Amino acid sequence: GLALDMPNIVYKSNGPVEDGMAEVHRERTMANYVVVHLHNATRGREAELADRFSSVHVVEVARLRAFRGVQRFELAGEQIMAAIPQPWRHATLYEFESTDPAIDLPALAPHIAELRDAGLIADDDTERLYSYRMYSPWYFSGNYRPGPLSHVMLLLANVTPGRSDEYHRWYDEQHRIEVSGSPGYVGMRRGELAAVQVPPVRYCPGDQLILGGLQTDDLAGAVAEFIARGMGKSTSGPNWGPRSSAASSARTVHMFASIDGPYEAEG
Repeated sequence: GLALDMPNIVYKSNGPVEDGMAEVHRERTMANYVVVHLHNATRGREAELADRFSSVHVVEVARLRAFRGVQRFELAGEQIMAAIPQPWRHATLYEFESTDPAIDLPALAPHIAELRDAGLIADDDTERLYSYRMYSPWYFSGNYRPGPLSHVMLLLANVTPGRSDEYHRWYDEQHRIEVSGSPGYVGMRRGELAAVQVPPVRYCPGDQLILGGLQTDDLAGAVAEFIARGMGKSTSGPNWGPRSSAASSARTVHMFASIDGPYEAEG
């Protein structure tokens, strides 16, 4: 069999905790870039893809000089936007920290191509790779407990043209606090579409990435309370303030459950 030279990778939590009342805390363990790989496994080869990911792919990707972490997710049964299409069964989030993204981000492409060339990723024209420059590390509320995220709420979002400052102020001063304080939710992280994309490059419908982190064994309850607070109908907790019109309604929301990782580079 193939003998693998395992690099120094460890199974870790999702990063440094930031108290909701504290200043944003930056750690080198948190990547400046997140590459989102949205895809489907070839029918009947899901288990093979999972095994190849953990036994070979993670090992190879961890050797990339800018690699900081990776976590793999599967589409959850409960969705916030239940009526919209959910074209992707899987989402993998790669984290990189780089001063030269033009070199470091595209270096991921051959490793994903190996999965594609092996026939493990469905050739159904749904696969997408989007790279985002992150504004900051995770913001975590008091709900956070040391350990990995169980789920992630992934938004491909947009800013209303000409209202960027208002958009960021609303998220930083109001909405990330509201979301992260909702039962089951523990944090939020945001970024913008990067100038450098991992090939093959396709149109991206959201130039803003919003990641909502969850730690819960009751996703249905978390989603129900999230919707209730957003609509001002919660009977168990604080209802949210008005949604800023600086956040465009041109957005999609996708709920994923963690199935492997996170794996992070050591040191």
